[in-house]
Amino acid sequence: MDEQIRNQYSPDTVSVPGETLEEILVERGMSQTELAERTGRPKKTINEIVKGKAAITPETALQFERVLGIPAGFWIAREQNYRESLARAKEAVEFEKQADWLNQVPYREMVKLGWIPEYRQKARQLEEVLRFFAVASPSSWQEVWGAESPAFRRSSAFESKPGAVVAWLRKGELEAGRQEPAEYDADTFKRALERVRSLTRHLPNDFTSAVTRECNEAGVCVAFVPELPGTRVWGATRWLTPSRALIQLSLRYKTDDHLWFTFFHEAGHILLHGRRDVFLEGDEGEKDEKESEADVFAQEWLIPQAKYRVFRRLGAFSCAAISRFAFELGIAPGIVVGRLQHDGHLDRTQCNNLKKKVDWVFDRHRMP
Repeated sequence: MDEQIRNQYSPDTVSVPGETLEEILVERGMSQTELAERTGRPKKTINEIVKGKAAITPETALQFERVLGIPAGFWIAREQNYRESLARAKEAVEFEKQADWLNQVPYREMVKLGWIPEYRQKARQLEEVLRFFAVASPSSWQEVWGAESPAFRRSSAFESKPGAVVAWLRKGELEAGRQEPAEYDADTFKRALERVRSLTRHLPNDFTSAVTRECNEAGVCVAFVPELPGTRVWGATRWLTPSRALIQLSLRYKTDDHLWFTFFHEAGHILLHGRRDVFLEGDEGEKDEKESEADVFAQEWLIPQAKYRVFRRLGAFSCAAISRFAFELGIAPGIVVGRLQHDGHLDRTQCNNLKKKVDWVFDRHRMP
């Protein structure tokens, strides 16, 4: 494990720029008084620069350039590096005091999944977690991602383990950031859904890439992100910009019937509901009107109600009959099995052999 821990050593401080200045003066046999006279600066100012009590300003750097023949950019860079070093050292002290905040998020699991690098020093680990969330401090994280954030507090799924849920959501944002979708267009998205539906019958090994590609053409990002322990979340939908939506899936139940129902459920939110809403689907809580509407949308897209009603009246729910019905619909038979089980027409143990398994392979976003 040690070889996987990144950048264990980094210097805590950068030497005072005045030390370099003093070394150059000694080499040239020039006193601080002479340098003050040649630059027109007070001797006190030169002495304070040497001791690190005063900064080298751009004006002073230009004067050093003319007197010492060393470019102003060198002095400016030295000063900037030194001031940055001081700021980082001060921040490290503060982060050390706030290291317990790391318990708010499942950073160890995030390391295992390769989302963030691992550090032995808690202050460095905290810095990396904050970088992952694109916030400057734990208090900023609370403002943007905390339980009181208006975007998430309405969801009962968020109550399971807030830190794990927001880490999962943030990873979805990062995955979406690697995609280049077109401008959102509802009609184009509907056509994309028709093509995605046809994928369900013969699930390709690279179906995640195929789904993402089809949806990107309609202005919708799709992110397949493994769930973190304690999230109990299987899907989410939100608008990242006014012209870019995101569907995020966790493969929580690892069967094709749940995968496709979740995908079309989230697609329903995009087509039916507002762009300011954040929809987070989990195992907890009662469904509101919008969630019910998204359920109906997914059901109709996968198994049209009129055809489902006719099939249900026949009352023949053998695996062979289900396979024939699914073939007529042009969808995977596991989807029909899942629908019948959900509606209570089929026992949860029956015809599960018609469902296809989907899972993560080596933590990559590809399923077998």
